[in-house]
Amino acid sequence: MRYLIYLGHPAQYLFLRETIKRLKNNGHRICILIKTKDILEALLLADGVNDYKNILLKERGTSLISIAFSLIKRLLAMIPIVLRFKPDVLIGTDPSIAQLGFFLRINRITITEDDYNIIKPLAFITYPFTQTIFCPEPCDVGSWGHKKIGYQGYMKLGHLHPKVFQIDNSIKMKYNLPPKFVLIRLSKLSAYHDIGIKGINEKTLDNIIMVLKKNNYDVLISAENLLDKKYNHLLLNINPNDVHSILGFSSFLISDSQSMSVEAAILGIPSIRVSSFSGKISVLEELEHKYKLTYGIKASDSKKLFELINKLIKTKDLQKIWTHRSNKMLNNKINVTAFLFWFLENYPSSNTFIKKYPNYQFHFK
Repeated sequence: MRYLIYLGHPAQYLFLRETIKRLKNNGHRICILIKTKDILEALLLADGVNDYKNILLKERGTSLISIAFSLIKRLLAMIPIVLRFKPDVLIGTDPSIAQLGFFLRINRITITEDDYNIIKPLAFITYPFTQTIFCPEPCDVGSWGHKKIGYQGYMKLGHLHPKVFQIDNSIKMKYNLPPKFVLIRLSKLSAYHDIGIKGINEKTLDNIIMVLKKNNYDVLISAENLLDKKYNHLLLNINPNDVHSILGFSSFLISDSQSMSVEAAILGIPSIRVSSFSGKISVLEELEHKYKLTYGIKASDSKKLFELINKLIKTKDLQKIWTHRSNKMLNNKINVTAFLFWFLENYPSSNTFIKKYPNYQFHFK
């Protein structure tokens, strides 16, 4: 079969990376399209993947006009590629994939992990046109539930499931990691659904660093935005593929990134996420309240933030507790990559089959 995959974010590539490898190894043809976004292209190149096409060489602006104009440019760039490649299936999160597939009568799968209420404008121009919404079971897709294939897992299990990923012990020596450190992850918050969303500001960051150092923790910062030069000595300068092993060696994570908070939970690392999204995302709500693997607080609640930091610092056997909780969660979830690989190889008949027999996915535990 021929699959055209559009990647608009590093997280989308990480989710599909192992599945793409397996499809290629089984003789399927893959056309990968990307846009310039954060470390997306760097991740591809670090993996030795060079058979892709970047259809948007400049990262777009954050205004609604820039976002709309970018979508039009993607559509215009994709049309000749799709017509030339003649894919059997279009895959991606972007509305362009759903819209092109609809009008050109090509099978199309929308992959997401966001709830409808978080991405209403995107859902409105995507879900009416797509055939399948492939997402974690907790995700709410609004009135398009009949198109949902909900799997018992998370997107981050696509690259962090124990059968896919193992922490690289050589990373400690490679980067001379301190014996006890906290990783701070700062997002750019530039997506259209991030408009008006607040995370960790500079004042809060300074106070976090001060508290951690008083308690004898080293601090490492991973940031999408440029920070004041006073933080330069704390910034990670690494191969982007090594970040998950570094996360796995951390004592805990403090972040305004929803993605890395899920990744920490899967790796059994405690996390505190500081974001206006707290309490609004189904996947993280499940990880927080069902599995007790993460804490979410509003950006304005600095008192609660430092209470939680002190709670983690004072908890005995912190790593042992979180490993137990993470293992409990993993035992309830499937190997998402194995399931997705089967689903894509057999699409579209797999779509009908799994709706009729949803528990078949547990064959992929």
